[in-house]
Amino acid sequence: MNINVYTETTPNPASMKFLVNKLLLNGSSDYPTKESAELSPFAKELFKFNFVNGVFFASNFVTITKTEDAEWADIEPILKEFVKGATESEIQIKTVVTDETTSFEGSETEIKIQQILHDYVRPAVEQDGGAISYKSYEEGVVTVELRGSCSGCPSSTYTLKAGIESLLKRMVPEVTEVVSEAL
Repeated sequence: MNINVYTETTPNPASMKFLVNKLLLNGSSDYPTKESAELSPFAKELFKFNFVNGVFFASNFVTITKTEDAEWADIEPILKEFVKGATESEIQIKTVVTDETTSFEGSETEIKIQQILHDYVRPAVEQDGGAISYKSYEEGVVTVELRGSCSGCPSSTYTLKAGIESLLKRMVPEVTEVVSEAL
């Protein structure tokens, strides 16, 4: 199969999405540091570039976060070529494969929140090169974790409050606030 790689900007100026015409991963996998990439041969290779500051995989893309001193114009072609070669060589994304089936647990309200996050919010966040995980629901407050390009993105607070919080408040009246857990 001939692998094509194209890039998309994300709302986070430090992150870029590298899309391929092949499924890379069911679910998502986040490697925010070089140390966290030990179980990912693909991410480990990316961190060998001194300008790579974070790696996130989901479905058919890898979101790469660069260091502050690097310029996309300089590094994008290098990363594009690497992603193409790594995908063609079928470098593993995870050495330990876990079954990431979707199952929701908790009270009726918690299950409803998780379902909304999965069905409505997750696809939109993935479009921007990130991921969202439900953490908890307590006394009206929903706690989520933002990963990939969403982690540290300047517009993530707006996304969280104007987007996710307003959607959940509208669809689940018990929700009073949505907060993001720091990584």
